[in-house]
Amino acid sequence: MRILFLGDIVGRPGRTAVKNELAAVRADEGVDFIIANGENASGGLGLSAKSARELLGAGVDVLTGGNHIWKFRDLPGMMVSEQRLLRPANYPEGAPGRGWAVYRPEGLPPVAVLNLQGRTYMQETDCPFRTAEAVLAGLPEDAAIRVVDFHAEATSEKKAMGWFLDGRCSAVLGTHTHVQTADARILPGGTGYLTDAGMCGSQDSCLGVKSEIIIRKFLTGLPQRFEVAAANVVLQGAIFELDDSTGRATSFRLWERPCR
Repeated sequence: MRILFLGDIVGRPGRTAVKNELAAVRADEGVDFIIANGENASGGLGLSAKSARELLGAGVDVLTGGNHIWKFRDLPGMMVSEQRLLRPANYPEGAPGRGWAVYRPEGLPPVAVLNLQGRTYMQETDCPFRTAEAVLAGLPEDAAIRVVDFHAEATSEKKAMGWFLDGRCSAVLGTHTHVQTADARILPGGTGYLTDAGMCGSQDSCLGVKSEIIIRKFLTGLPQRFEVAAANVVLQGAIFELDDSTGRATSFRLWERPCR
């Protein structure tokens, strides 16, 4: 099985690129399943129900979230009914929606997707490591393919999660920092690992936001109204192949596609 994982989709430019390119990407790369982090897809901060429906309709099989997932009031209701929409599993009990699910695409092996959020330099949540342990213990036996989106700030925390889950998950991919890292590899236990998948947004920006706004913020120390940049948009992430029976990664590579 071949899976494409897309880094954080940033605003309308990121959504438009996904909508315009995804069908061609699926054909060109021969991917069977597409996972994307959508927590910044609406205005560069948060995810609305409308944007979620737009991305799922464009061919994304699973949308994951992160620390901005609660910004839009219409999304929690959608989380309850839409299984393809995930939020971090380590939010306290009682949070709407789900943090993981097993998907059974026709003609393909089951795919378990788990969304977690880090705690270092992030808002307080339950322990992502213990949450991962509990989720893995409850997965059905036939779900050998297990993909984790770890939405976290600190490289050390992401690295630790990769080693913690090595041999027990097919892939652990970091999101949140929007800068694609160069450390894609397969760990000794067969788990594909990447510290950050990057973003689907403008390369001529600061993490998807117009650079002049971020520069002004650093120069003045004053709050600024963020605006999403739209020039030189790329899709970034990783493509990996998995053994259907064991779930182990057989190949794992960085991926990037400039958009028209």
